[in-house]
Amino acid sequence: GQRPPELALPLSPAPGHSTALPWLPPRSPQLLSGHSTPAQPTPHLPSACGGPTRVTLGEERAWRSHRSNAGGHTCLPRRTAGAGSLTPGGERGGNNAGHTVVVDGKEYDFHLLPSGIINTKAVSFIGNGVVIHLPGLFEEAEKNEKKGLKDWEKRLIISDRAHLVFDFHQAVDGLQEVQRQAQEGKNIGTTKKGIGPTYSSKAARTGLRICDLLSDFDEFSSRFKNLAHQHQSMFPTLEIDIEGQLKRLKGFAERIRPMVRDGVYFMYEALHGPPKKILVEGANAALLDIDFGTYPFVTSSNCTVGGVCTGLGIPPQNIGDVYGVVKAYTTRVGIGAFPTEQINVSPEALRTPWEDREARQRCQGWGDIADHFVGLPGPLAFHRLALTKLDILDVLGEIKVGISYKLNGKRIPYFPANQEMLQKVEVEYETLPGWKADTTGARRWEDLPPQAQNYIRFVENHVGVA
Repeated sequence: GQRPPELALPLSPAPGHSTALPWLPPRSPQLLSGHSTPAQPTPHLPSACGGPTRVTLGEERAWRSHRSNAGGHTCLPRRTAGAGSLTPGGERGGNNAGHTVVVDGKEYDFHLLPSGIINTKAVSFIGNGVVIHLPGLFEEAEKNEKKGLKDWEKRLIISDRAHLVFDFHQAVDGLQEVQRQAQEGKNIGTTKKGIGPTYSSKAARTGLRICDLLSDFDEFSSRFKNLAHQHQSMFPTLEIDIEGQLKRLKGFAERIRPMVRDGVYFMYEALHGPPKKILVEGANAALLDIDFGTYPFVTSSNCTVGGVCTGLGIPPQNIGDVYGVVKAYTTRVGIGAFPTEQINVSPEALRTPWEDREARQRCQGWGDIADHFVGLPGPLAFHRLALTKLDILDVLGEIKVGISYKLNGKRIPYFPANQEMLQKVEVEYETLPGWKADTTGARRWEDLPPQAQNYIRFVENHVGVA
């Protein structure tokens, strides 16, 4: 049968601790930045009351973040956000990532829409750090409407500072991949959704934002034509229906106008008004971060915790809990360094019905915790980890975990930035006994076999989340 969508095993369970993620431990004081004592848990989502609202972050890491331009699969119970809650699902990236969300037996697929859009009592917000392909946004909404999503447009707020992904950005994304393959014999493995080219336009200060689309359309049209011609000069084979795209964009402008707000002020009101439960949903995993990831095989933005501040306008002092959502083993889409990869493992052997919506084949490998506590302790600093897909390991007699790297015979206390150097590292493993038992029905810590509990404790102790 299918994996139960609600099963996620956070590390270090504690009976009676009620949060959105079951069995989470009380927070350790030493893990809190700027807080000397643990905050008391509140029902569903932890947040501070009386004073500035604290923000709970859910960030994907998938062990080594070998999720090349692919989002995760988060299954949230309806109780995750209650009345007076805000779910800013967009901080960075675009529809190159996706989350599969299962609620009351219904499966929804989200790429640009925040997962919280399902909750009729929550307001969902797409922040300024996101790049938005408007045709993709409405296509996604229509598909989910057929699955039961209702009145989403009344619960969605879009930042006026978010940049726009145009059809020619997506075309250029594909052309660049062809060029890389021809010139270097390899490509990055992007989803061809135009994310990289759009961020390039943003960095070159030639990009166009939501606020531009909703302002003077003649001025917007002029800048759009200039941007299109710039791309055509770089890619002579690129064909762009400029007038056709402008006509579509004008129609989309009127559809999104009621949803658009000044994103900075919107977040300010949310943080400084009546106390709210705020959950930030991040996609893409940490080693896809353009600064801290396995460059150049990364995404085009900062998908580690710092992206929350720049991608939503949330001050660092307002950030509360950071949850790292990780697999119990490692996968990667595309190419790039993968020290714990097991080439003798069939990608289909560990595939589940909950794989990413792009359905791209993944490379498989052992869990790798070396990079977390040795290489990237800052960008990967989490209060808690939620360990998922543990049941995938049910069939194994023994399980290895990468605990450190050696280079030229010497153990190194860092995560190499250079890809050629990372390709040469030797992984030191710890081997643990498997449990050879079905864990798909586990709903409590006590339901897990002792060997599975030991595996979780081992990861917890080495990563240091408790």
